[in-house]
Amino acid sequence: MELSDLYREVILTHATHPHNYGALDHADRKSHGANPICGDAFDIEIRLDGDRISDIRFHGMGCSISKASASMMTEMAKGKTVKEFEELLDKIEKLVRGELPPNERASLGDLAALAGVASFPTRVKCAILPWKTLESAIESDE
Repeated sequence: MELSDLYREVILTHATHPHNYGALDHADRKSHGANPICGDAFDIEIRLDGDRISDIRFHGMGCSISKASASMMTEMAKGKTVKEFEELLDKIEKLVRGELPPNERASLGDLAALAGVASFPTRVKCAILPWKTLESAIESDE
C-alpha cells in the first residue's frame, strides 16, 4: 500500500467513524465554526482543567476532510495545554498549505494524512475549520 493510499484510508476512517463526536456535558467553553461555501459547520465544546484541555467533543456536519480533521484534532488536543495546542495548530496550518518540512510530520501521527490537502487549495479551509473553531472556543468566555 502506498503512503497516499494509507493517508486516504486514515481520512475515510476518521470521517466515517469520528472520534469524540457528540455534545460534551458541562463544557466550559464552546464555539461554532462554519464554512458557508462548502456547507461545513461544527460546534466544538471543551472542558478545561487550568490551561489544559481535559475533554473535547465536536458535532455538526461537513465533508470528509473537515470531519476527519475534527476527529483527529480532538484526539491530539485532549490533554494538551493551550500553548501546546497553539503550537500544534501552527504545524497543521503549515502542513495543509504544504509548508511543513517532511521531517516534522512524523510527530503528527494520523494528522500527517492531512498533508494531501495541500494539493487541493480549495480544501485547506475544510481541514482548518475545526482547528480555528477550537481556537475560538479556547478564547471564548462561555
